[in-house]
Amino acid sequence: MKTTYQPYIDPEYESLIERIYPPRVCIDNETYQDRTLVKADSANKHGILLEMVQFLTDLDLVISKSYISSDGGWFMDVFHVTDQLGNKLTDESLILYIQEALCANRRRGMSKELPTCLSREGRPRHVSTDHTALEIAGTDRPGLLSEISAVLFELECHVTAAMAWTHNTRAASIIYMEDGFRGGPITDPKRLAHVQEQLENVVEAHHGMGERRSVRLLAPAPGQQTHTERRLHQLMYANIDYEPCQGCNGGGVAHRNNCTKIHVFIESCEEKGYSVVNVRSRDRPKLLFDTLCALTDMQYVVFHAAVSSNGTMADQEYFIRQEDGCTLETDNERHRLTQSLIAAIERRITHGLRLDIRSDNRMGLLSDLTRALRENGLSISSAEIGANGDRAVGSFYVTDASGYEANPQAIEQVKKEIGGSIVAVNKSPGWTPKTSKSPSVASISRTSSGRSINEDKPRFSLGSLFWSQLERLSNNFSSIRS
Repeated sequence: MKTTYQPYIDPEYESLIERIYPPRVCIDNETYQDRTLVKADSANKHGILLEMVQFLTDLDLVISKSYISSDGGWFMDVFHVTDQLGNKLTDESLILYIQEALCANRRRGMSKELPTCLSREGRPRHVSTDHTALEIAGTDRPGLLSEISAVLFELECHVTAAMAWTHNTRAASIIYMEDGFRGGPITDPKRLAHVQEQLENVVEAHHGMGERRSVRLLAPAPGQQTHTERRLHQLMYANIDYEPCQGCNGGGVAHRNNCTKIHVFIESCEEKGYSVVNVRSRDRPKLLFDTLCALTDMQYVVFHAAVSSNGTMADQEYFIRQEDGCTLETDNERHRLTQSLIAAIERRITHGLRLDIRSDNRMGLLSDLTRALRENGLSISSAEIGANGDRAVGSFYVTDASGYEANPQAIEQVKKEIGGSIVAVNKSPGWTPKTSKSPSVASISRTSSGRSINEDKPRFSLGSLFWSQLERLSNNFSSIRS
């Protein structure tokens, strides 16, 4: 491992620099006709790049290009953004909100109030401090979260929001809840301890000896917010879901340009003391955010970067060092970073049919939904649901219990059982269903008790969780969705 020595900078001096040179954010709608430029510069701070990308991503903005430079203790970034329809930003309240919020984020934390034009249905991206949080991570097993949601219902806990991912036989979920009858957070220590004990018993029953698992029940902390997707990345990384990941590193430049698999290349820039990371993959929503989460979780600092896309493919280039100033010198370091970047990109790739949920917000809703899916032989590969007043909104991506395309009859049966809460059924974009070799694989037989008679079939989804030179990339590129 090679170390690059840097001067010591007193933290009080850094604070003084921020006061003398406060952050500046400029919204430029004049340079381009088809996009808006968000220009930011301020005193540098570890994590500031991820904070800004996270903020823009949460506004559902598309980052088409970005150029980052943060050498010498100063951060400068340019984002090319549009809305989801590909239009530049014209709403004055949104533009003012971006300027004020990004500046406030550097001084005292991100502003929490959205402008009227951005009011949306409940989604668990940021959840207020009024909720108790449950974090679960472990092996992707059938029935786990359906049982957990049932236990929460029995313990009079009302689920207000939930999000869950599965990847490489691992699963992670975050559930936010409140007191089912009195409302508000659950703060009584004895009750929290009882709920924690019951949940640990459920999780333990679904895991074997030595299998990695964790259950955390967190009371609300004043002034703190959890970014759910950010935290899910951390849970999956701690759950070591990256170990099986293999990128496509064969062939030359021509092969990489024509291959749609994930390519990660790590080189050394000895002249400047950087490690250079190049990532090429399919373009998709939140790709930039997910990549930066991986780099930040592994304690790498991005000094320069250029990101963009070419058609359906995205290219990202990062000049990085570790927080202690070291570069990547060993094969083990490079291999682990490669695996982690691939895992971060793959986690959000959806599989199966998407079921959009609209329902009255009531206690026990999540338990009823997951039970109906489980009892009809469906597994959840990812899920997101949140409450907005008296309505609950969410989406579930489902396959059959072996990862094949869900049986349409099972979908129709679920729709009947949950009383019209499913308002739309769509195939996951870019997902190619596995071809079943026999009817018994595509449609698992079940006994009268609801158990599968093919217990040895592999399970791949949240059925496991819910039950059962920086400008060189700038030319001739279109859009990388953050």
